[in-house]
Amino acid sequence: MKKTLAIALIMLVSAAPSRLLAKDATTKIVIEGTDLAKPIEITDRKVGIFNVWEGPGTFSIQPGFNANAPSFIIDWSQGTVAELPQALRKYQVSFYSGEISQRVIYVVYYAVSPDSAQGYVYLPGKSEEWSGLNVRSILRGVEGKWFHAWSTWENIARPLIEKAKAANSTHPA
Repeated sequence: MKKTLAIALIMLVSAAPSRLLAKDATTKIVIEGTDLAKPIEITDRKVGIFNVWEGPGTFSIQPGFNANAPSFIIDWSQGTVAELPQALRKYQVSFYSGEISQRVIYVVYYAVSPDSAQGYVYLPGKSEEWSGLNVRSILRGVEGKWFHAWSTWENIARPLIEKAKAANSTHPA
């Protein structure tokens, strides 16, 4: 009986569409900040490289998989940041998923210094806003900490933020 049940379960799982078993890709990223006149929406193919389901708290059977390699928008290999520089501008970054009905799946805070090329990412910790949503998507075990932003994220996000701020200053509300 147990063997028959196990075989039936294996057949059911293998017959299930892979879409039911996989996490949807990131389809949109929204950056919001008090110095932005309106949120920045990134919806082109670039968003696919910022996969929420990569980094600590994930696993893969792929050869060479390293959960601590730079991914998502964080350079995990540098570890946590003990002390942040002063005078950082902070932005809320929301990640959306779903091809048909997009929904927010993960939210972080991105901070940049006007005097430095290095940005930082904060994963909301227990009892903070967005923590519940985030841990329902993925529990990384490193929530409530600041990290160095991944250079690939910096090269896309920072110019978009600077462009939006420049547009604000030339067209005041």
